[in-house]
Amino acid sequence: MTRLIWLGTILLLLTSCHQTDNQQAETFRQTQQELTRKLTIVSKTVGVKGFGVALVNDQRVLYQNGFGVASSETNQRYHQNTIQNIASVSKTLIGIALLKAQELGKLKLDDPINKYLPFPVINPYYPATPITIRQLATHTSSINDTQYYLTKTIVLKDTINLSQNLKLDISPTKFNPPSAKIPIEEFLNNILNKKGKWYLKDGFLNHKPGAIFNYSNVGATLTALVIEKATGISYDQFTTTFILKPLKMTASGWHFNAIDLSNYTHTFQNKTTPYPYYSLNTYPDGGLLTSSRDMSKYILELMKGYFEHGSLLSKESYKEYFRPQLNEENFLDRSVGEYSDEYNMGITIGFGSTGNFGHTGGDPGVSSGIWFFKNKKMGRYLIVNTDWDPKTIGKDQIAIYSLLEEYFAKLDQLSHLK
Repeated sequence: MTRLIWLGTILLLLTSCHQTDNQQAETFRQTQQELTRKLTIVSKTVGVKGFGVALVNDQRVLYQNGFGVASSETNQRYHQNTIQNIASVSKTLIGIALLKAQELGKLKLDDPINKYLPFPVINPYYPATPITIRQLATHTSSINDTQYYLTKTIVLKDTINLSQNLKLDISPTKFNPPSAKIPIEEFLNNILNKKGKWYLKDGFLNHKPGAIFNYSNVGATLTALVIEKATGISYDQFTTTFILKPLKMTASGWHFNAIDLSNYTHTFQNKTTPYPYYSLNTYPDGGLLTSSRDMSKYILELMKGYFEHGSLLSKESYKEYFRPQLNEENFLDRSVGEYSDEYNMGITIGFGSTGNFGHTGGDPGVSSGIWFFKNKKMGRYLIVNTDWDPKTIGKDQIAIYSLLEEYFAKLDQLSHLK
């Protein structure tokens, strides 16, 4: 009899726990649905055609979704599986790939880059001072973006309405015809090799390598080329093997042939006028094609890595990735805004003045950002598919970010009860 009472008590407790878990899971789903409803309302008032978001804590994805319109031709909805390029947020993968290559014994951060490159890259003002991989990854290499970077990197996908599209004003950059598509090695050789056809002396600062922070897209892409030459694997293949596949980012890739084009969004000049499809000759610095659903997996991994339970890199490598590498003397004009990612640098990840970290990006019709609030253990992603109207961007961002912050607190609390 005593045994039957004991078994009954255990069964009652298990049933009660199961019911509690179900109730908490339902509350979690209802809270997500509340956020979806409120962001849907916001999407009808903001000055962009469509946008995607994601929220994580250090344990799980709390939310990901998309809102608005991806295609004005078909009125296709922007959703969590909608794909677009994420602009310079792509650079954060360069740092992960670099540290993975170091773990594999293929390179060291303080190696000179000319140890690996097929053409010499030398600052003409300091020819005896070698540029190192670490300097590339922290934007202190002294390499400077020139007019040729701005005017040669963006390439149209096809020749539809070519003459008209080539005239579109996307200053300071410009569109190039599909025939201008070239490998990153050829592009960088043209710009950085003294014998290259686009070489300019002002492609380098008159500062010693390692001395001064100067954000460089060319330097970021050169880091990817170093990874290629050190590992013997193309950068797109290396990052797919060691980042995208392990995280099950199955909708993501670096080129149009790697994604499902039916989920690809147009980008827009304004809420009515689409841009033509384009890609980048310097694809490592801004060309990752991905969805909010996949990006939620990526920012979750970065958050886990910061708190020493990431899966892509060792604890030691993640510590290096997130270690602020620079000092006050490395800056001529230091950005001190709370949400600026240029107060300090890790290995391609940026830090704000409060110590929070992330990266922002922008290309024609694209504005993107990942940001991590370390004390809250909150990771946040936002991307839009439209050139943001300067008159509305401030209030639009407040409307979106305030909801994400409010519902992060609710979802985070609920996630810990589950």
